[in-house]
Amino acid sequence: MDLSGLRRHAPQSLAGRREAAVLAPVIARDGDAHLLFTKRAAHLGEHPGQMSFPGGGREPIDRTLTDTALREADEEVGMRPTEVDVVGRLDDTRTSSKYAVRPFVGVAPDREYVPDESEVAEVAILPVDALTDPANYESERRVGHPEYGDHRVHFFHVGGYTVWGVTGRMVVQLLERTTDWRAPAEPDRVVGADAELPI
Repeated sequence: MDLSGLRRHAPQSLAGRREAAVLAPVIARDGDAHLLFTKRAAHLGEHPGQMSFPGGGREPIDRTLTDTALREADEEVGMRPTEVDVVGRLDDTRTSSKYAVRPFVGVAPDREYVPDESEVAEVAILPVDALTDPANYESERRVGHPEYGDHRVHFFHVGGYTVWGVTGRMVVQLLERTTDWRAPAEPDRVVGADAELPI
């Protein structure tokens, strides 16, 4: 996983939606790159039970969106800002919950991370080799969404977890920028906007 090509600088304003940021933590384990994900607590009002990167909405105490991502990673899994080397960022993305999210990528140590049970049900550290295995990936084009129109949804099935939605889009971009993996040009299927999700 080559992180050298990631963008390092960005303006600190996301107009039109609530500002948010996430941290995609890269962890070296047994010589191989892994990504840390959280499984959101089932009682949360937005995206309960989904896999995500640590993150959340910008607060008045956050000087920058980088501060937001680091603060949230500390609050959610106990990843201290001083132990993270932020090496770049991905493209801003919007969510169905009216957020504009800036994803940052950081290198973090391989240690135990303890979830804050008020927000996080589990911490999952998944190997990049498994995320890039074609057998663990599928996608679909969902047509006729009232807000997004026709759009592609990516699914990574690894270790009993499924990463999809906005986080899945972030993973696609991260893998395409740092590894030889590329999402197939065409989705596996085309479905309606209200079709059941294969998770």
